[in-house]
Amino acid sequence: MTHLTWLDDFTPLPHPSAAQPEGLLAAGGKLSINRLTEAYSKGIFPWFNEGEPVLWWSPDPRMVLDCAKLKVSQSLGKKLRQIGRSELTPAARIRITTNTAFARVIASCAATRASQPGTWISPAIQAAYLAWHEAGSVHSIETWIDGQLVGGLYGVNLGSMFFGESMFSLASDASKLALAYLVGFLQARGIHHIDCQQQTGHLASLGARPINRVCFLAMLEQALQDTPPSWGAGQILQSGQLATGG
Repeated sequence: MTHLTWLDDFTPLPHPSAAQPEGLLAAGGKLSINRLTEAYSKGIFPWFNEGEPVLWWSPDPRMVLDCAKLKVSQSLGKKLRQIGRSELTPAARIRITTNTAFARVIASCAATRASQPGTWISPAIQAAYLAWHEAGSVHSIETWIDGQLVGGLYGVNLGSMFFGESMFSLASDASKLALAYLVGFLQARGIHHIDCQQQTGHLASLGARPINRVCFLAMLEQALQDTPPSWGAGQILQSGQLATGG
């Protein structure tokens, strides 16, 4: 059985190859920006329940979405075309934005679902990723209908890799619209892969596929050679640009 590394504030995270079969690699330490940056740069992420020590994971295989292979259903495609025709008009009912309501998005992602007894997006996680957002590496995508926040997602950008963290939806297709706009936004900035971390049927239905850890780490190493793009904040257009010209 693989030995589990217990961390203090100075212990480096071990190589992901040392992870246990289910992907658990290490425990302990703090959710500082430096630690989180180290973790994501090594293909590792925190996932734990409130009241537990921080648990660090690197699953094998890893679920990854190639942005060029996003699956858009017929109904979603129709909705996207409708939005695209009016997205710059005052009459547009649906708008997709980035970095305009991060705290609300992560709090909405953390809201307990009826099918789940709790959430891993604890107050500690929210505080850590809000600080990382304010430092410029974590971003949100928001879906608005008639001025109301009804869906969105958030994730981490290092180099030319985006790490999707969580999404929420309070209206039909609201999170899928956010994802579709995110994909266009990323592609316009030279980012072609979204790390989705763990395998689920929902992610597979959107086009994500499992890849082995060795291939994922090689992809990540290459992506980290690139400079992360400038994100900005505001309305995203289907061209992938911001309405303000960004």
